[in-house]
Amino acid sequence: MERLQSHVLGRWHDAAGDLATLVDPTSESPIAVCGSGGIDFRAVLAFARDQGGPALAGLSFAERGKLLAGVAGAIHAKRDELIEVSIRSAGTTRGDAKFDIDGAIGTLTYYAGLGEKLGARTYLLDGAQVQLGRTPRFSGVHLCVPRRGVAVHVNAFNFPAWGMLEKAACALLAGVPVVEKPGTPTALLAWRIAREVVEHGGLPAGAFQFIAGSLGDLLDHLGPQDALAFTGSSATGAKLRGHPNLVRRNVRVNIEADSLNAAVLAPDVDPGSETFGLFVNNVVLDMTQKTGQKCTAVRRVLVPGDALSLVRDELVAALARIVVGDPADKATRMGPLASKSQLDDVRAGIERLARAGTIACGGAGPIRPQGYFVAPTLIVARDGRDPAFHAEEVFGPVAALLPYSGEAREAAVLVNLGGGGLVCSAYSNDAAWNQAFALEAAPWHGRVWLASDKMAEQALPPGMVLPQMVHGGPGRAGGGEELGAERGLSFYLQRTALQGFQGHLPT
Repeated sequence: MERLQSHVLGRWHDAAGDLATLVDPTSESPIAVCGSGGIDFRAVLAFARDQGGPALAGLSFAERGKLLAGVAGAIHAKRDELIEVSIRSAGTTRGDAKFDIDGAIGTLTYYAGLGEKLGARTYLLDGAQVQLGRTPRFSGVHLCVPRRGVAVHVNAFNFPAWGMLEKAACALLAGVPVVEKPGTPTALLAWRIAREVVEHGGLPAGAFQFIAGSLGDLLDHLGPQDALAFTGSSATGAKLRGHPNLVRRNVRVNIEADSLNAAVLAPDVDPGSETFGLFVNNVVLDMTQKTGQKCTAVRRVLVPGDALSLVRDELVAALARIVVGDPADKATRMGPLASKSQLDDVRAGIERLARAGTIACGGAGPIRPQGYFVAPTLIVARDGRDPAFHAEEVFGPVAALLPYSGEAREAAVLVNLGGGGLVCSAYSNDAAWNQAFALEAAPWHGRVWLASDKMAEQALPPGMVLPQMVHGGPGRAGGGEELGAERGLSFYLQRTALQGFQGHLPT
């Protein structure tokens, strides 16, 4: 059994204290333990601020980008080994493991390229100089520089590779050191990646630290130059946001939380069209990829009432073709949930939703004698406005089919009942319908994805998070933003208004 170590203060710290046991979700066998007992978290933060921060801030964006490229290369060199770790420790199929690990490598590579593009500067300018006096001699400019603190990243269990490294890429390119804390159930993969980052040796001392276990009293020691970025449940996000020290010292907090993402089929879409095929394929992909354990997975599927039976039958047939089983088997399309607590939560969620509708396929019952397995489950709502379908996310291979009139505005109203989401998708070849829907849905969603025959061949699925565009959403989704090319750096930079003689201002 592995003992997951933390990497702090420039060295590895063995698992200690109250140890958590990690389990293979396919066999239910213990595979590792982790614990952060004995770590001086005040010293961890000081090490990052005193050594990692100044070293990174002194580098140009291009130099920081080269560091990220080196990390990406080190992880890519161990890609095959990491895929096997993911299958064993997270219950992912080989395809899902690649999705996570390649997403991490791709995001690092993208931000490495962005660093090269930003060049030899150590700062960014937000906009052009502004004349403040009667002549340009007295002018102003907004300057963005690395904050002199630490970025603490509390990551979710569902993407131990991509989730950790997308946050780290933004912070490190911005010039801010990171402390990474993975979700415990799948921490074995995150730990193996952390080992590669450390053994690669390209990052300055104190730039990257890794906590296998709890954060102890670390949050008590964060200050006004520090930042906390969290991905996970809205309940935990609310607790973190309200932490007395974070409130008192105005620590920056970014939260990505629950999201009742929706897919909407417009009435103009013909069942034989590319758009209809894309709709069915994307819904099935979102329900089953990573066993539905994606923050961007579709949870609500809105369909015009007169097309409900047709869409139900299409989805049920497609879901029936999904082979559920041992993720190490190449024939398997969907593996187990990541943990026993996840299994319990998903089963309870299915039973709750079933009381407001009819189970078209799947259900809460066991499908294998061992492991944390649940069948892909589609529930047809009796009433598309029933609060049961808009109140709580079931974080697994579960979606609800909701009837609506076909009107773009009504679709947006129903989608917005989710209280804020990361992404919603709409499928229509009618430009006016798409635009009407997007304008009504946009205030409540971080991303609106519009499908049509004209883009069907080239489109990446709506559940795909891209580093070029903002990831996050308002309300229930946490109110935060991540990624988005240069926008992603802004959380870690201080924007300061410089005012003075035009010739003394940076350009």
